[in-house]
Amino acid sequence: MRDIDDPRELDELRELRDFAPTAPPLDDSTRHRVRGRLLTAMDEPAPVVRPRRPVLRIALTGALAAAVAAGVLVAVRDDDGAGRGRTAQPPATSAPAMRNVSAQTVLNGAAAYERRHERTVTPRDDQFIYTKEIIKETEQKTGETKSYVDENWRSVDGSEPSWIMEIGKGWWSPPLKENESSWPPQDWGTLRKLPTDPEKLILSIQGDWGLGGKVDSLDDIGDQEWSHIHFSLAGLLKLVPVMPEGLRPAAYEALGMVPGVKAVPNQQDAKGRTGVAITYDDPTLPEGAGGFGGYFIFDPKTYAFLGFRDQRTSGDGPKMKTYTQLSYLDSWAVVDKAKQRP
Repeated sequence: MRDIDDPRELDELRELRDFAPTAPPLDDSTRHRVRGRLLTAMDEPAPVVRPRRPVLRIALTGALAAAVAAGVLVAVRDDDGAGRGRTAQPPATSAPAMRNVSAQTVLNGAAAYERRHERTVTPRDDQFIYTKEIIKETEQKTGETKSYVDENWRSVDGSEPSWIMEIGKGWWSPPLKENESSWPPQDWGTLRKLPTDPEKLILSIQGDWGLGGKVDSLDDIGDQEWSHIHFSLAGLLKLVPVMPEGLRPAAYEALGMVPGVKAVPNQQDAKGRTGVAITYDDPTLPEGAGGFGGYFIFDPKTYAFLGFRDQRTSGDGPKMKTYTQLSYLDSWAVVDKAKQRP
């Protein structure tokens, strides 16, 4: 048996030592992670360095900047792990044994709510998905707040230019070129092919969307891969406001299976409502850094989705400004032409 010299592993063993007999049982995702690490600790004669996987990241350079500005996360290789988005890490507000359990409760409740209330649509390939989003930004240093209304028209089959807006500014986003792909997919045909079973959705993201290394079980997924899967699920939920039937509930449930996802109470949305937020402690990032995704805020009783909370920055050095960004989907519809309002 090898020596344990990883501080994170020592912390986890201390948490296991302090685990109260009356505490709720561990959820499936936590059991998967603990089982995997225990087997590694017992079987490995020496620490093993896992090879890097390709990383989905936001890179604001060249053509990729235009794709990201259009609300698309593009799959690129990042062998050194640099360039990932950063958001402030929320404070821990619950005991370690409760974090994943409460997060799963919220996300499973959100999935159940969505299944009861989702509107089934079957748009034609030549139509557009219209969305109206409300964004409220507060500059953290001055407290100055501005509100924006973003209206988007996305081509259903991806063959036509789409009109995209971000914090009040809009532009035409061209269709993908031949043999190009992006995550999350925006065209309805590709979205319909994504699994609506949460475990199968995770395995599809792991094996079919640029992460490499198909696996047959969640037990075979390591911390680095879970980080990529969370990044992909957060992108799907944030950047695709309207989905085929069953996909959003599956994405909520899949997000609840990611180790490190936790619930944070008493978070306000853009309308001033207080809800419970879901965020992610990414074990692959330095302490104090947060991964992509920010906060997903839900009603604490019904688990209806209320909106997003995130951060963005502008400028460099001493001129850099940091904004708290709250947003929600006001309305959506299927229309026949770009710039046509319902």
